[in-house]
Amino acid sequence: MSRSSGEVSGVPVCVSLATHHLEAAEGFYGDVLGWRFRRSRLGEEFRVACADGVPVAGIAAVVPRLGVPMAWTPYFAVPDADLVAARIRERGATTAVGPLAFATGRAALAADPDGAVFGFWEGEVGPERWPEGEGPVWVELKARDAFAAAVFYGGVLDWAAERPGSLDVAYEQDHVVVRRGTRTVARIDAGAVEAAPDPHARPRWEVHFAVPDLDAAADRAVQAGGGIARPVSTSLTDRRITLTDRAGTPFTVSEAAVFP
Repeated sequence: MSRSSGEVSGVPVCVSLATHHLEAAEGFYGDVLGWRFRRSRLGEEFRVACADGVPVAGIAAVVPRLGVPMAWTPYFAVPDADLVAARIRERGATTAVGPLAFATGRAALAADPDGAVFGFWEGEVGPERWPEGEGPVWVELKARDAFAAAVFYGGVLDWAAERPGSLDVAYEQDHVVVRRGTRTVARIDAGAVEAAPDPHARPRWEVHFAVPDLDAAADRAVQAGGGIARPVSTSLTDRRITLTDRAGTPFTVSEAAVFP
């Protein structure tokens, strides 16, 4: 069943890969993550990636002249894209692309004050946008200051607003957890460094995909022409590794489907 973005305002409703080579991306992620693809109502340049028949992500073909970075990006639901774009500018951040009109809504790309890129979506939110409940995809922001980042996104996306259905924001030591009811929808971690020699340590949104076998997924990525950006890290809840696809775009896979 489709809903409006206003009904799930502030929630990430899609993760999307912008790429210059749609077929090559389909081949890579199909080999590495076992995804299958179908066409999207957004147009010929878009595909919906499915894992075991469940939509998990979108892939969009973009031309280089648009200046859209080849990256995995989370898109957050908003009731009014123009209002959100204005809020972003008011807070010293940037709306880089859009809002642009598509068949089922409007989308835009922005960067927060530290340069982390994110998107927002106004319009129809259907099952192809994001799985219900705790799904196989989640997003984490690596920020310089988790509290400051939470204040920015809270003001832009109406997190922790005093109204029914708004998201809860919890500050837990050095990170922030954003929840809708009992479901964790995003996490913000501190410690990113703006001028770090490792680009993956700079402020950015990380997209995570759950896999049943971390080592096998990493092997398949290398065999398919990708690489390993950061080695395996282990916590009490999961093992994860950051990989790159053939174009050098990073993404993270984890053996645990539970958000840490």
